[in-house]
Amino acid sequence: MKRREFIKAIAGLAAAWPFAARAQQGERKRRVGVLMGLAADDAEGQDRIAAFEQGLQQLGWTNGGNLQIDYRRGAGDRDPTQRYADELVALAPDVILASGGSVVGALLRATRTVPIVFTQTPDPVAAGFVTSLARPGGNATGFTTSEYGISGKWLELLKEIAPGVTRAAVLRDPTIPSGIGQFASIQSVAPSLGVELRAVDVRDASEIERDVTAFARGSNSGLIVTSSGLAAVHRELIITLAARYRLPAVYSYRYFATGGGLLSYGPDPIDQYRRAAGYVDRILKGEKPADLPVQAPTRYELAINLKTARALGIDIPPTLLARADEVIE
Repeated sequence: MKRREFIKAIAGLAAAWPFAARAQQGERKRRVGVLMGLAADDAEGQDRIAAFEQGLQQLGWTNGGNLQIDYRRGAGDRDPTQRYADELVALAPDVILASGGSVVGALLRATRTVPIVFTQTPDPVAAGFVTSLARPGGNATGFTTSEYGISGKWLELLKEIAPGVTRAAVLRDPTIPSGIGQFASIQSVAPSLGVELRAVDVRDASEIERDVTAFARGSNSGLIVTSSGLAAVHRELIITLAARYRLPAVYSYRYFATGGGLLSYGPDPIDQYRRAAGYVDRILKGEKPADLPVQAPTRYELAINLKTARALGIDIPPTLLARADEVIE
């Protein structure tokens, strides 16, 4: 290489170095907030977070690398949930992942500009979180849990697994739209199945124990546990009460059955967290929540706990066992 060409090459590299340095320094670490209703030591919550972070990693985002994730957990208590929602918004994240209707509501009270991706949120239209499922229109979008119509299936399954049941307590959170909608759906099929319903509000542990204990004094009784953040938080107590009073029970999620509950039918929450990572990725790359349609579950799981069935003296119909996605021995 001639001396003049060599000098030009060196000069070109020298000019490029500051630009490269500026570009590297200008790469801002992106920030994601996560607000959940389950405690930090809750195994189900840990599985959901692992699925979310794994999904992000597959898309090129690493917590502690090019991404910072700030976690807050309300553990079912509404006052801390609102406080944590305000805290996350104050951190000015690029997007927030929210789990459940009460959590989404708290975040939307805190901001109408920061993008929100929600999971496990039934009927976000009725709750006022989005304008429509196809075109959310605001700063929130995400993944619903199920249609209200699926709630009637819980009572049908209860009668199939325990035909003698004539009374059913329906545990629900009356402060969220899904608590009302799910109960109404169950009510619509109860007369044809010959079952009298009683709504049991899920607010705190003492109320749950008192009301379930009072209900269990009657005969031919069963339980239906609808989907809510509070039911998830108090699931160990609910499963314990069902076992104590020998109540056949149907639950809305698989983790109830794996935790000792008799039977569950509902969507896979872990899958929703994996899919939510894809929406977070798209928002970080410039897309708007208003343009990302709300998505429904892709499949529902039927899980049966045979150990619990034996303890209750229940013989599971072979046709029901054949339909199960998971049988827990």
